[in-house]
Amino acid sequence: MEPTEQNRRAWDELHRRRMRSAGRGIPKQVRELLGDVEGKHVLHLQSGEGEVSQELLELGALVTGVDISSDAIEIARKAAPDVPYVHADVHDLPVELRRGRFEVVLTGGALDSVNDLGKWLSGIQAALKPGGTFLLYDHHPVTAAVDPLGHWRDNYFEESRWRLGQLLDAVAEEGLQVVRLVEFQSLFNWIQRDRRVPWEFALIAVRQD
Repeated sequence: MEPTEQNRRAWDELHRRRMRSAGRGIPKQVRELLGDVEGKHVLHLQSGEGEVSQELLELGALVTGVDISSDAIEIARKAAPDVPYVHADVHDLPVELRRGRFEVVLTGGALDSVNDLGKWLSGIQAALKPGGTFLLYDHHPVTAAVDPLGHWRDNYFEESRWRLGQLLDAVAEEGLQVVRLVEFQSLFNWIQRDRRVPWEFALIAVRQD
């Protein structure tokens, strides 16, 4: 299914905000969790302007990128012309990506654009080979409720954001086994903020069947 114009506009804006607030490559700590990807088929969701896809390619991975923003894909193709990019909504991945052929599905800074965890994770599960790994890294949900000085400014339990418990439950419901959950003081050390708060996290899950 083609992404709607409303979804495209929303993701374009989210992508611009994400690029302003995060690093453009794979953070060192996440790279260590990812392990060796040489020769592996990697599906990079919410691939943006291609910096991470290009890094994966340089590490020897066989990368396919997916993004809803046509503007970002156009830039990404110039940055990493050897990577095939698919213009699609990650809630509804095309059939050719749902055939269980990827050893790794990677996405970072994506949860703000996910409005249905079930649909999103169903596509990820279908894309993975049995035994394949899903690696998500993102802003920690608690950070939406605190300011950079660590002061609470909002209610963590508001329904407008995904909580860790909701994410873990949804992952399990889609047949993925969580093997690791890591909380970071910060993946981006140049940003000034209270280090008593977990600002990012990474989740690793494996398709079992």
